[in-house]
Amino acid sequence: MTRVVTTTWTAHGTTSDALGALAAEGATGALSGERGIVYLSAGRVVHVESACTPDLGALLTRSGAVPADGWWDAVDRGGTQHRVGHRLVDSGRLAAGALEVCHLGALFDAAYFVLAHDTRAQRFRPGAVHWLGVVRSVPVDVVVRESGRRRALLDRIWPDPAIDTVPLTRVPGADAADLPARRGRTLTQVDGVRTAAQIASALACRTYHTLVELRRLAADGLVRAAPPAVPSVPAGAGPRPLVWDDPDTALLRRLRDALEAL
Repeated sequence: MTRVVTTTWTAHGTTSDALGALAAEGATGALSGERGIVYLSAGRVVHVESACTPDLGALLTRSGAVPADGWWDAVDRGGTQHRVGHRLVDSGRLAAGALEVCHLGALFDAAYFVLAHDTRAQRFRPGAVHWLGVVRSVPVDVVVRESGRRRALLDRIWPDPAIDTVPLTRVPGADAADLPARRGRTLTQVDGVRTAAQIASALACRTYHTLVELRRLAADGLVRAAPPAVPSVPAGAGPRPLVWDDPDTALLRRLRDALEAL
């Protein structure tokens, strides 16, 4: 049964605080933070979305685990019933174990960005269910603890978290020839425009593994944050108002762009 929760957290609390309160209530729904959305079922995490990481569809299709048309067929046929994951397995396109491993990898990748800096929780939508469906649920404390472990490891490699989210550029003279294979492949994707998430998507690799290599490259003096682009402003144009983009809207736009690309 879905439990409606409206009083156990406030918009002034952090995302991890809100998750802890919702877990204690056994809540089902979607908690939005500044960097993504955490979906809960009976107080356990079942999915995490973040614009800072490739989504499950990108990981499965770009790695070749599932053909692109097979993925979108599962979305079309199972999305409204929140059974996309089950549809992939039932159709024989993906083994249940492979789906679970890839889903958990995507979940913890996205959770790192949602929880790494533990920013403010914004809202909770009781009863909201992700279209993928429940593949595997994880206790909230496990997700929070793993995010902290990943943050600590990355900070030991290179203590500047800006590497995780800004466009990156190679330092002049940086050469991939003498690097380990994975690090060299990562360096070749650094072009002054792509972020870590875009590099991970291009490599069909989990974001956390890509972050490890990028921070090692930064520690070796081979990559750095790209200088910010200076936007051109037409004469007489005033400043544009800031518009907060709802994470659900951002997800729909990404799905639309992917469909148009196909």
